[in-house]
Amino acid sequence: MEARDIAHVLHCATDAVVHAEIGPTVIVRGEGVFVYDSEGKRYLEGMSGMWSAGLGFSEKRLGEAAKRQMDTLPFYHIFAHRSTPIVIDLAEKLIQIAPVPMSKVFFTNSGSEANDTVMKFLWYRARAMGKPEKRKIITRHRAYHGATIGTVCLTGLEVNHRNFDLLVSDVIRLTCPHLYRDGLPDETEEEFSTRLASELEQKILEEGPETVAAFIAEPVMGGGGVIVPPAGYWEKMQAVLKKYDILLIADEVINGFGRTGKMFGSELYGIEPDVIVLSKQLTSSYIPFAAILMNEKFVNPIMQASHELGGLFHGFTNCGHPVASAVALETIKIVEERNLPAWAEAMGERLRAGLSKYLSHPLVGEVRGVGLLAAVELVTDKVTKAGLGRVGKLAEIAADKMHDHGVITRPVYDALIFCPPMIISEEEVELIVDTLGRTLDELLADIKAIPA
Repeated sequence: MEARDIAHVLHCATDAVVHAEIGPTVIVRGEGVFVYDSEGKRYLEGMSGMWSAGLGFSEKRLGEAAKRQMDTLPFYHIFAHRSTPIVIDLAEKLIQIAPVPMSKVFFTNSGSEANDTVMKFLWYRARAMGKPEKRKIITRHRAYHGATIGTVCLTGLEVNHRNFDLLVSDVIRLTCPHLYRDGLPDETEEEFSTRLASELEQKILEEGPETVAAFIAEPVMGGGGVIVPPAGYWEKMQAVLKKYDILLIADEVINGFGRTGKMFGSELYGIEPDVIVLSKQLTSSYIPFAAILMNEKFVNPIMQASHELGGLFHGFTNCGHPVASAVALETIKIVEERNLPAWAEAMGERLRAGLSKYLSHPLVGEVRGVGLLAAVELVTDKVTKAGLGRVGKLAEIAADKMHDHGVITRPVYDALIFCPPMIISEEEVELIVDTLGRTLDELLADIKAIPA
């Protein structure tokens, strides 16, 4: 199995040369929050795979929902006045549970496709309103919004840009709202938020408000390292956006469906977006799917333009796929029945409390998180906040040790990230916490053994 993988599979976010030398960890089955490799070793999947398997890796109801739809209508599309009952039901459900009033839903296959579609819709809308110059999009350093040609330009992670030409120039980048790394000495959370809101307003004025279409942001930043917004941040940022009539797109691809302790991250912070982008936990990633929720202000000019032009000529073969729609509806039903947002909040509090026990450890600079999202910032010097040589090396070594001990996490810059399935138990939370403690002690011993 491994030889075939090395010969034919090009892996995401992987050093292909090293991969050819060491081979893959081949995951063959899942059970609850655990996955098992081809050698029989068990791992607690502390990242829900890709921030996404909120219901774990063995929820039978999702497979049963998929089979029922497969047996009824395995595929159809939503082009040219066609539809299916299941996609209609799902759209109604998403509008019903949205944190703010929404009008329409557009379906795609992934979060990247969804955010790429939002970019196209922003420009389409601007032209429909006779404002073709209103096309610039504000994003943030350390943001993650996708990997397509368009969305990689919104993503604010340098590693995602290397050797790729960034073809969308109309992107404005703001400071990452991470007080620990980006705050000034002795700056309070409120002061930091005020400074960031002032930066936003200054950028808008520099570019010209008439040229700025929207601000896209995750309520809690995921791929950039579980960056929790400082106190007052969203209130202050929204005030500036409203002042200049700039749209707000909430990227809830990681945050949505209970991950933050609320059904949506927007609820937690009082965010009132014009557009909400959903994916990952929409189907617990059992099948690819994504959705874009749009309010009337955003979608009405698009709809009118589609009438004038004879159609909205955008879409993908599998938009609104009936099997994915059935899995999404069943996922939402399970999340609601089991009150998983509340459970995620309770288990998240337990996880953060456990991780915070290590704040006195020489290698821990910060523990942060919200809901069932957490990060442990690793340092070798608590004063300078330095890592181990290049940025990211310390967390990479720690993540490898966690993996060896049977817990999968992810290194982001010099932080270890945790995003376990929302069905996790108290005992399984403690397994993560205990494994981190063991890893930190081993890592410290290794560092002390390095000759000065």
